[in-house]
Amino acid sequence: MALSKEVRQLANRWDRGDFPKHLEWMEVKGLRGWEGQRVDFGFPIVAIVGENGTGKSTLLQAAAALYRAPAGEKSNFASKFFPDTPWDQVTGVEIRGSVREGANSHIVSVRKPTTRWLGNPDRKVRAVRFLDLRRTQPIYARVGYARLAKSNLEEADVQHFEESQVKRFASVVGKQYSAARQATTTLDENRAVPVVEVDVVSYSGFHQGAGEATLAELVALSVPEYSLVLIDEIETSLHPRAQRRLVRDLATISRTKRVQFLLTTHSPYVLEELPPTARVQVVITQGKKEAVQGVSPEFALTRMDEDLHPEADVYVEDPEARILVEELFARFSLETLGRIQITAFGSAAVGTALGQMNNEGRFGRPTIVILDADQVSAQGCYLLPGDDAPERVVFQALATLEWQGVAQRINRSHGRLIDAVETALTLPDHHDWVLSIADAVTIGRRELWRVMCTTYARNCLSDEDCPQFISDLRLQIEERV
Repeated sequence: MALSKEVRQLANRWDRGDFPKHLEWMEVKGLRGWEGQRVDFGFPIVAIVGENGTGKSTLLQAAAALYRAPAGEKSNFASKFFPDTPWDQVTGVEIRGSVREGANSHIVSVRKPTTRWLGNPDRKVRAVRFLDLRRTQPIYARVGYARLAKSNLEEADVQHFEESQVKRFASVVGKQYSAARQATTTLDENRAVPVVEVDVVSYSGFHQGAGEATLAELVALSVPEYSLVLIDEIETSLHPRAQRRLVRDLATISRTKRVQFLLTTHSPYVLEELPPTARVQVVITQGKKEAVQGVSPEFALTRMDEDLHPEADVYVEDPEARILVEELFARFSLETLGRIQITAFGSAAVGTALGQMNNEGRFGRPTIVILDADQVSAQGCYLLPGDDAPERVVFQALATLEWQGVAQRINRSHGRLIDAVETALTLPDHHDWVLSIADAVTIGRRELWRVMCTTYARNCLSDEDCPQFISDLRLQIEERV
């Protein structure tokens, strides 16, 4: 899916190096299963995804604890997020990170080797805003709010939304608000309630939907320039379109105020709005955590969803590689195809990490990781057939057949197809070739690519060309049975 204009503009500013304050990476050791694994934050907005209990919220809390608040603000402390309790004694802990300040990077840490937290005075100063899951509770369910729902109370202090905030709120929710405010009552000046106005009719958070009330508080949040904003489960109570709009809204704030956002999510819609460098998947295999950078939304969702129950997993780089691998299995081991799940993971770096994990035997069922043939061979990984990108390999093979069989399968004239192929091959980027042909002959891109892969597997490969990964996976499945 193409990135939005807002995210592309943010990426351009990021690539120029225009973010003088940035948490570059972080390591957490001795907390909730974290053992010092590094998590890189390679984009101004980073979404951390994973199943419940994998440690996503721990990363946000740890990030908040690495900074000291500016004068006049209250600092966050690791002792608040990770307290000793009658059931938990926190010792042997270190939170370590690289903090960017202008042209320089500084390694900072807070740690608790025994009974006391150390390093707090040495932290760098930065405004931090942390929105945890308490914001997702309905107004009436929050501590102290039920008593505000009394008709004899009067509105006290009011924080009116600026026009730009009202527009942001309306854009994300998809309603036309004429005004909005955060208001307190004469009973309690510390508990604010969102109040919105639509067509001159006002209603408070007590009568708003959960997503609407949650979003009102987010839009009302004061976000200083160069600050760090941490949002736990950003998509909660928001429908898919609102989730996408919210990420675009955050991208605009990040670009204009040079703000860093760290988010946790379970939503593929949030992930689809961000580039691969902005996605981090926390996975647990055989009790060990792993932070995998650059995952695809499909890979992230597959790791969290148990709808399917295959006997083995196959990981490939992208949807094009997945289709090619499906057709290779259909050609050489059709019975195996129905027993596996093929998932696109994203960048080759993710595949390399998965290959290492597989080589260590950390997956619970037979697994193979396949990189495109133009990648460098990596431990625990196979390569696709050929010695180039999948599109180039298939195009070259079909050229030796003069594309016989493809036109018939898509019900188009052979001449028209050949003209489209010749035009496509003039394009410098091989990723554009299939789409160019599909547009020219009026067919779906993926439909055309599948026919091409089927023809390649059946007509260009002999029985002796069966890829090694098919034989090896088939053997793994049989040995497991």
